[in-house]
Amino acid sequence: MSAEIRLTLRMDVDGHPALGHGKIRLLEQLAESGSISAAGRAMGMSYRRAWLLIDALNSQFHTPVVETRPGGGGGARLTETGKTVIRCYRQAEHDARAGARAPLDELASLLRPENDAAS
Repeated sequence: MSAEIRLTLRMDVDGHPALGHGKIRLLEQLAESGSISAAGRAMGMSYRRAWLLIDALNSQFHTPVVETRPGGGGGARLTETGKTVIRCYRQAEHDARAGARAPLDELASLLRPENDAAS
């Protein structure tokens, strides 16, 4: 039995991490909940951390990926750009996994089973 290998995708811009599975999951959680704080809680992070990540994402694209409504409990929503970012990332992730299936399977077959790793 071979080990399970999971391929993750990270987009770097000018040598700096810009977009990866964590930020995409945060955006997906926000889309589900309509709230930055609820999205952060669902991922085990503070509101401040979630807000900073979303603010960073908003500044990376020509138009914001998330719009907020001011005021207590105002909520937040994905913009069309935000929806496109998620869709493109998930498609690239799918394509990368499909293209890497054979070499990843070969790598997995070379790994020692977890219970044998201490031997």
